[in-house]
Amino acid sequence: IQAQFPITQNVTVVEGSTANMTCRVDYNDNTSLQWSNPAQQTLFFGDKKALRDNRIELVRASWKELTISISDITLSDEGQYTCSLFTMPVKTSKAFLIVLGVPAKPEITGLSRPAQEGEDVTLTCTTSGSKPAADIRWFRNDKEVQGQKEVNAIGRSFTVRSTIHLKVDRTDDGAAYTCVVEHLALGSLPHQVTEVLEVHYPPRVEIVRSVIVPQEGQYFRMECVSKGNPLPEPVLWTKDGGELPDVERMIVEGRDLIITTLNKTDNGTYRCEASNNLGTNRDEFTLYVYGKYFWVNPNALTQPGPDHALIGGVVAVVVFITLCFIIVLGRYLARHKGTYLTNEAKGAEDAPDADTAIINAEGNHAHAEEKKEYYQGAARNVVHLKSENLGFANNYALRQEYVRCIM
Repeated sequence: IQAQFPITQNVTVVEGSTANMTCRVDYNDNTSLQWSNPAQQTLFFGDKKALRDNRIELVRASWKELTISISDITLSDEGQYTCSLFTMPVKTSKAFLIVLGVPAKPEITGLSRPAQEGEDVTLTCTTSGSKPAADIRWFRNDKEVQGQKEVNAIGRSFTVRSTIHLKVDRTDDGAAYTCVVEHLALGSLPHQVTEVLEVHYPPRVEIVRSVIVPQEGQYFRMECVSKGNPLPEPVLWTKDGGELPDVERMIVEGRDLIITTLNKTDNGTYRCEASNNLGTNRDEFTLYVYGKYFWVNPNALTQPGPDHALIGGVVAVVVFITLCFIIVLGRYLARHKGTYLTNEAKGAEDAPDADTAIINAEGNHAHAEEKKEYYQGAARNVVHLKSENLGFANNYALRQEYVRCIM
């Protein structure tokens, strides 16, 4: 006979949904099964309902299985449930019912009015009712920013807050700060709420002209681009610190100043000024009108030319270094050529090249004494011949010997 044991498993459900609790027995000899709640109250004994609770229903009852359902689950339903098999002795199996508390939709607080540039702003996102505690993430537009999280337990659930601190500037105007609440009970569809910041800041002004090279007879427009919150309206145009001198040709349309036909009298400094309740800003443009047939390269007005002084200095340095190199090289070659001539003149007339001449010159010193004795002997022979009246001028051999001595 095989042993009889009830088999159960833990169940996790989301608050407000329905949980099915199943108890099975592989081998049962007509023994009854029973489900009890965490308070040990009998819910069902076989197919008989024992507890009056309209949320609890029988799903399936047999000798091998007892399945019940609990609808509209609340956090208080969480706990350990027991399936009992009434054998001798009674065998039991435990199943834990886990209920996930669904977090409430979040709220962002801390911004009840438009902020001013440079102001410190604190935004707080709060969600309650989660179990376990929910996670909160912050995003500025599409970029995540870090917040400070705080968790408080209230009964069986948790209230979670996350705070971010900002020092706002004009770049935050219109920025969307989104609080995202993530939780197991929400799956892939987190709760989120977005707050769009409104930041007030003083205006900034820039004049943009329609023509790069203004010339006589042209139509010319200057746009006063002003940014501020609140938007500065209207803008004020002046010329050389005073009113516009020719209202017939100088027309103000909204933020633009139009000069219908340029001439030389339009030369001067034009100013655009814009204001809101936070401040005033201005920009200036100096207009110079060129002649009608005077050609000007537009690039020359916007791009700086080459630094001729720097180029000249570099060229001078290069020339100086080159001259110094030539002088040093010339002196080196001259010195070595003098050495060659000196060595060559040291008694080596018959040498075929400079190297042989130098070698012969070094050998001449070793034979100097021999040559001296040779010359002295030749001289004695000459004296001896004279004494014998042989006639020096008529003796060819003696003349040849004399020439050799001289050489």
